[in-house]
Amino acid sequence: MTSERETRIEAEVAHLLTLDLEGLRAVWRERYGPPPKLRSPQLLRLNLAWRLQAEAFGGLDAETKRRLRRGGAGASAADRLQPGVRLIREWKGVPHEVVVEDGGFRYDGRLFKSLSVIAREISGTRWNGPRFFGLRVEKARAA
Repeated sequence: MTSERETRIEAEVAHLLTLDLEGLRAVWRERYGPPPKLRSPQLLRLNLAWRLQAEAFGGLDAETKRRLRRGGAGASAADRLQPGVRLIREWKGVPHEVVVEDGGFRYDGRLFKSLSVIAREISGTRWNGPRFFGLRVEKARAA
């Protein structure tokens, strides 16, 4: 059963489909202040629809936001590792194990925020952490 609020939001979102870019900007201005500098009516419409629905029904919870930040476009391989994953790197004949946790990476009984710091701890030199632990695929260089 659809509530009155749901019906109202559906109507507002449907109304956005009838507006051009300037109309969408006017709605944004009225509700939220200066509109974003988007030139695409489709993107502005999607942004408005999201904001309307988030206001009415709630936005993303903290866990979902965190996952999107860690696993979104451009996220490194290290950011996409799930808690519990074990990374093992042998350095100068000695195996080193890192365990992924919610708050970072556990190595040698200590919690680190980045794999690069752990790679430096192990090797004594600056390393890109994901590369050190084999999480980055090297791109073929042009000849």
